[in-house]
Amino acid sequence: MNLYLYNSITKKKDEFIPLDVNKIRMYVCGPTVYDEPHIGNARPVIVFDLIYRILRNFYGNENVTYVRNITDVDDKINKIASEKYPDIETNIAIKKLTTDIEKKFKDYASKLECLLPSIEPRATEHISEMIEIIEGLIDKKSAYVVDGHVIFDINKYDKYGSLSNKSQKDLIAGARIEVATYKNNPLDFVLWKPSQPNEPYWDSPWGKGRPGWHIECSAMSSKYLGQEFDIHGGGIDLIFPHHENEVAQSCSYHSNEHMAKYFVHNGTLNIEGKKMSKSLGNVVSLNDMLDTYHGAILRFTMLRTHYRQPIDWTKNSLEESKNILKKWVSVSNIDNLRAQEVPSEFYETLLDDINTPQAITKMHAYFSNKEYDKLFGALNFLGINIKNLSHSMASEQNSKKDAIDETEVNKLIEERNSARKAKDYKKSDEIRNKLELMGIKLQDDGDKSTWEYINE
Repeated sequence: MNLYLYNSITKKKDEFIPLDVNKIRMYVCGPTVYDEPHIGNARPVIVFDLIYRILRNFYGNENVTYVRNITDVDDKINKIASEKYPDIETNIAIKKLTTDIEKKFKDYASKLECLLPSIEPRATEHISEMIEIIEGLIDKKSAYVVDGHVIFDINKYDKYGSLSNKSQKDLIAGARIEVATYKNNPLDFVLWKPSQPNEPYWDSPWGKGRPGWHIECSAMSSKYLGQEFDIHGGGIDLIFPHHENEVAQSCSYHSNEHMAKYFVHNGTLNIEGKKMSKSLGNVVSLNDMLDTYHGAILRFTMLRTHYRQPIDWTKNSLEESKNILKKWVSVSNIDNLRAQEVPSEFYETLLDDINTPQAITKMHAYFSNKEYDKLFGALNFLGINIKNLSHSMASEQNSKKDAIDETEVNKLIEERNSARKAKDYKKSDEIRNKLELMGIKLQDDGDKSTWEYINE
């Protein structure tokens, strides 16, 4: 069976036919390193890590190149760096902020059991490549210069709007567009902008300035993957304006039909049924999540929803994932399990547009049928190291057991027995529930009760 992916260019599920079977190339938009990574940042990291694993398995590890960039120059970075480090020189403050956030991001990606990309380029290390493309766009009359700004002229690219499948009128009405008198068209976008005295800058033919966001990915992708490559990935929120603008400037500069043959986008993430936003105060820190749950649990929770569908991130879904994995690691001989070849029927579901929900259904069947080697092989392929998870869960349970205060437990049991004698069954049940939350199982024998610690 061949690999099929939903392609945002064609708006349908297409068979994946690489440009060169010996040189598979994928570029994914990475983080803008200005703030603590949140749980929404984890979704594309996990989704495209799985796609990377599938490509490597299908075409061979040595034949797949995965590039995920780091955006370390941006207006938000400048603003937050100055607020966080007001007493430090601007460039030093920016470097301190971006280095810290980049380190956290990579550390969290590792805890989510993601493979390292082949290349992780930083935008600030590719300014010369950006300037070269901008100069070429000016020469081709695809861009114009106004007061130190270099602007891309979307009217010079007749396919503008094809990726988002919208007209210029719809794009203007449906998006937050920077209103600027120096633009010929509201949808024209900045390739280069002048820097203010307190902002980082690089010398350019148009004065001291810095690049626009979109040109960064065009420069880095073309440097490492060529003028046209196989897959460009990212969150669905990046289709417009980011990916639309990338395509316009890249194809205009290289005189290409396509920037990437396939554009693949993961769906949005909500928190308990609501959009995650600072205004609602429901932004969930990835660090906090990893402090509470093992990375494998977060990864599994993400994969239980198809990558193109919106995901509702809830405590219930996390607890469900934890309980499923806990059941699967309960196999008594787990340390002796060996990962066999990836089960073919499981693998085929992944080749069908990364259908992880269907793949996980097959994994439940493996467990029910006691096909533990198959289950272990499937989990391993999904990037979930079940042996490490088993040891982590055992360590967690031992820590909880060691933390139990036996004097407090016996006191609560005495209170419950008194409530039972007084036929205060409500209080009796409340105490039993409290003890269960502590990991205590009660056994009643007449008016006496014994207890034991249980692996919840």
